Amino acid sequence: MAADGGLTLQWRLFYRAAHIDTPGMATFSSTHSNRPASSWMPSSEPKIAAGPELSIIVPTFNEGENVAELVRRLDAALQGVHWEVVFVDDDSADGTAVLANNLGAVDARIRCIHRVGRRGLAGACIEGMLSSPAPYLAVMDGDLQHDETALLPMLQRLRGEPLLDLAIGSRHVSGGSVGNWDSDRSRASNIATSLAYFICKQPIADPMSGFFMIRRTVFLDTVRHLSAIGFKILLDLFASSPRPLNFYEQPYTFRSRREGESKFDNRAIGEYLYLLLDKSVGRLVPARFIVFSLVGATGVGVHMVILTLLFKLGAASFLASQIVATLSAMTFNYWLNNLTTYRDRRRRGWKWVTGWLGFSAACGLGAAANAGVASYIFESDHSRWALSALAGIAVSAVWNYAVTSVYTWNDRARK
Repeated sequence: MAADGGLTLQWRLFYRAAHIDTPGMATFSSTHSNRPASSWMPSSEPKIAAGPELSIIVPTFNEGENVAELVRRLDAALQGVHWEVVFVDDDSADGTAVLANNLGAVDARIRCIHRVGRRGLAGACIEGMLSSPAPYLAVMDGDLQHDETALLPMLQRLRGEPLLDLAIGSRHVSGGSVGNWDSDRSRASNIATSLAYFICKQPIADPMSGFFMIRRTVFLDTVRHLSAIGFKILLDLFASSPRPLNFYEQPYTFRSRREGESKFDNRAIGEYLYLLLDKSVGRLVPARFIVFSLVGATGVGVHMVILTLLFKLGAASFLASQIVATLSAMTFNYWLNNLTTYRDRRRRGWKWVTGWLGFSAACGLGAAANAGVASYIFESDHSRWALSALAGIAVSAVWNYAVTSVYTWNDRARK
């Protein structure tokens, strides 16, 4: 396609398409010729075409300013390759999904999966990869920090080596670099990488990479074992695969973010730790139950502090102090579980209030079960008072977790 004024007609139409019904998006340059769109658009009679060889999955959240530029870069980097890009957008407020769909209206290589009511990078990547028939699947970020020119050598290696399962874009092999990271970010990345080796036994230089390419058959062999937690889908793949994976690492330099904001925050850290917990002990005990129990243990501390303040240091009776401490601990546990244990099913607004009522009712029954089991064991042997207490706690913990998982934080809680 001939260039005109530095941009092909197709790209001028892309930039026009970027505006169609897209509120709040910045205006692109519009030095356009007067040639009609029909000069390059397909004929009215559709033709059956083979699917793409390579699908690039790009999870997005408020990355609208980068979408058109990323497509332009992919077009330049993958000349001669039958490729597509699949933007998987978690209902961005900045109109990312609308922009991607507008571009897809003039280029069949661009698709968008617009997810409503679902969040999470790992889940977005999985959903995007499952939507593609391509034999090779790549994952990269939508913030332009991953080097798209590394995709072609990755693809060529996978084509040429049938026993190779995946190619990893690596910042930590010869020729790779983290770019302009400051010392704090480098230190945090080193710690996260060290922790990754607890669940990933293969000698990967950059297990925290979010930039890789995998054979579709290998992904499908592993997908049902994935935790789909957090943002490190590559680490999840290695930790979940039923067999060791054959891989190689392609060096690249991590770029500075051009537009948008970093998604790395306390929530990302928590989800990473959750993934480590799930892959290390999740086969024995559900990771969510472990976090739920840790929250409960913290609630015991809250209970004792409030009880001490009201009864020992204040003038309240023991019964009144115990009631206030119990309600306070239940509320604290509910708030913290809603924030951490069930962050993917978080209740908000009025649903937070109704959820608290259900949680308190379930925990009240759990407390009754605790007392009943503990009393039964204690009456049979008074010397085993500590065991009686622990047995009661265990029964109430399992009860509270089971009931609140089903009734308080079910899938309808977010709707």
